[in-house]
Amino acid sequence: MDKNKRVLVIAGPTGVGENTITNEIRKRFPIFKQLVTATTREPRPGEKNTVSYYFMNNEQFFKEIEKGNIPEYQNSRDKNTYYGTYLPDLEKKIASGDNIIITPDITGAKFFKKEYNATTIFLLPDSMENLEKRHLHRNPEISQEELKSRLDYAKYEIDNEAYFYDFKVINAQGKLDEAVENIISIIRKEGYELGE
Repeated sequence: MDKNKRVLVIAGPTGVGENTITNEIRKRFPIFKQLVTATTREPRPGEKNTVSYYFMNNEQFFKEIEKGNIPEYQNSRDKNTYYGTYLPDLEKKIASGDNIIITPDITGAKFFKKEYNATTIFLLPDSMENLEKRHLHRNPEISQEELKSRLDYAKYEIDNEAYFYDFKVINAQGKLDEAVENIISIIRKEGYELGE
């Protein structure tokens, strides 16, 4: 199976809008599917196993790593929770002719670039002030401490990780369509099958 340009990475600091943008791309081009990752966290209300995530306990998660089914994973920054690429989901989607959009951290982005020749796109906020507003809008109850931690980490990612990605796209406040159009023009240029 030719893995050339079947995997697309869209990443960025929390709150920058990568889920909104990936949903928009999947709506316009149904050939793109979201990768369902494995996690050890508890399901939230409304989440379904194998649809939202592959929910596992720690023992199951590490068994899957041993079997080679989770080739890359990370521990979330603030909790003892693991997230990882679930290879059977990825391979099944590729085998059925789909493209896959993934929103990983830098570890995952490097893995997909190396193993799947993924094009990697890093989303940037137009300003840290607007990123802060997005966090407050998404979670008005967020503590000042948690907000500061998220913004500090976002700054770290922008300063130390953004350079790795093939493309950087600004998702400016109120200009979602512009960011989506920029990404669509990148994926066309990069030679992805769009099923049109």
